[in-house]
Amino acid sequence: MSRQTVRADTTRQLNRRQWLQALGAGGVAAVAGCAGDQTDSGATTTAAEPDPIDLGGSPPPVEGEYHAVQGSSFETINPIFNTEAGAGTAVGYALDMGYTFDHNDNLFPLLFSDIRTEDNGTTWRIELRDNLSFSDPYGQYTAADYVYYVQNIHQADWAPSANSADWQGVEIEQIDKLTARATLPNPTVIWPETFAPLEYPIPQGLLEPYVAAEDVEGLQQDEELLALSFAGNLGAYTLTEWIRDGGTRYERNSDYYLRAVGAARDDRSLLSAAPYFETARIEIIPEQSSRVAALETGNVDNVNLPPDRGQQFINDDETMVVLEPTPYNTVLSVNMRDNGWTFGPGNLFRSTAFRQALAAAIDKQRLIEGVLNGFGTEHVTWQPAFSEWFPGTEDLTMWGVPDDGVYGAEPARDRAKEALQSIDADYTYDGDTLVGPAGNQVELELYYNAASPTQELAAEFYRQEFEANLGFTLNTNAIDGTTFSENYWSGSPGEGAELVETIDGQTVRWERPSPSNPGPRSVTAEEAWDMSTIFGLNTYPRNPVTNESFFDGPNSAYNPVGYYPEFDAQAVFARMREAETRAELAEAAEELFFALNEEQPYIMLAFSENIQGYNPAVRGPIANFANGFDFAGWHKE
Repeated sequence: MSRQTVRADTTRQLNRRQWLQALGAGGVAAVAGCAGDQTDSGATTTAAEPDPIDLGGSPPPVEGEYHAVQGSSFETINPIFNTEAGAGTAVGYALDMGYTFDHNDNLFPLLFSDIRTEDNGTTWRIELRDNLSFSDPYGQYTAADYVYYVQNIHQADWAPSANSADWQGVEIEQIDKLTARATLPNPTVIWPETFAPLEYPIPQGLLEPYVAAEDVEGLQQDEELLALSFAGNLGAYTLTEWIRDGGTRYERNSDYYLRAVGAARDDRSLLSAAPYFETARIEIIPEQSSRVAALETGNVDNVNLPPDRGQQFINDDETMVVLEPTPYNTVLSVNMRDNGWTFGPGNLFRSTAFRQALAAAIDKQRLIEGVLNGFGTEHVTWQPAFSEWFPGTEDLTMWGVPDDGVYGAEPARDRAKEALQSIDADYTYDGDTLVGPAGNQVELELYYNAASPTQELAAEFYRQEFEANLGFTLNTNAIDGTTFSENYWSGSPGEGAELVETIDGQTVRWERPSPSNPGPRSVTAEEAWDMSTIFGLNTYPRNPVTNESFFDGPNSAYNPVGYYPEFDAQAVFARMREAETRAELAEAAEELFFALNEEQPYIMLAFSENIQGYNPAVRGPIANFANGFDFAGWHKE
């Protein structure tokens, strides 16, 4: 493959919303504290696969309460400043945004009646519904409110908005009472999938005093924003109480705007009397065992279950378990920077062939069954199989898949031997043992999250696989996740000459170094490390262009591991950004995902699943990435 052409500054900054979406803490860490006895390797899990509720059906009775449980309290529910997923769910009960996506990946309009482009993605027309109302005294929600919010908060220097980066270079203007027009600096045929147009409805009249005074603190502490008391008919439920460490409570909003949609459209008739719970509640229960017990005793309607309890609840007729696929992955990170490969000399992690060897040495199926208790799917390239942009498996190398792919000692060592020829240091195989220049067995270090028994189990599995299939020793080390992030994963940004490197004859500059990519491989974190299971990452299945933050060059926005692409990544991402049709985007994305499958910048292992336990009387949950898109219509039978 040809090497990339490197421009002077390829760094594309991650905004706060993207940053939080990107980092999954992480992979198997996402189920921290959840591991128990392994399931039998031949066991299969059979969770519920309920059909979506029929939105064209008759309205059910309004009755009871929907009672969900989370493990962490909310720092704020101010919709302007919140960046936490859990608090976002709490806000979402009482305040809709413009749209979501349904179980078929089709755009599902909410506050917007339409969002469309007529020029291949440069200009977008945003149309609001005509029955949207704030609480008194703010009146109707109109395009003036939407545009004012974007221009005076997200595009203003004084307001530290989480979404500011989404609106850089975008010209937003009001066309008429209910219509806004956004002109993008570059055409984006999947702009809705980027989620950039999604903004909470905030009254212009509420914002104006704070904008005039440039009063950030006042805006953060505004009682109407913290109580969502301005929400009017813009959400299915009305917030009645936020208990700081205890959760939130809601009452049914009988004036909910989507009821008019249900009355007007036969295919949305179920929504004509929505919502269908008298009250709703999100309770905070920090202890995992207590959360699980609450579901077990039938006291709550929804709990996210740990993998070691998933099969138990699947077998329990008193619980409905739905496996919700996620875009977050379980990966093995390898350190290609100068303080990686601590066995020394050289750094075999920089060799694509050696990373392929690592991928071929780990049985993904045994990992999923034995470590993740059957709750996961194979990860072979940087998209989950449910993504529109997944290229299919026919032409992918199925690393770590015994039956139809590349797995075991022979293929792993063949690739390792190929990698040995690419470095100056004298490594070789002595029988089945990988030895270094002094003749001693290669010994490496792996770090896993001390709070995660699941990661501990995974680390031991990797140790056994590498010993058997690649012949090197792996020492496994428990570490606090924050300590690893601060001292091992993140580095102090370099300065001056440190930020320039010649790579294959091209001069590469790190114009915006950051802790997540502090500079060339010579710029390292404080502590050395070889491998880690601490973090998994988001693969962005709706908007694959976002993956440029990881992979568009050595100086990409997020590159703690020091990966230098060997394919022309910048050209591929340029074609993705410039695509005028979804077909053109899919063609360029296919090239990207084939390349990442081959290069394994992170050793791709599995995609996790959220194991959602529900009261079996609840109707609405689906085993789909879009689970909850139709929450306003959920009910009990």
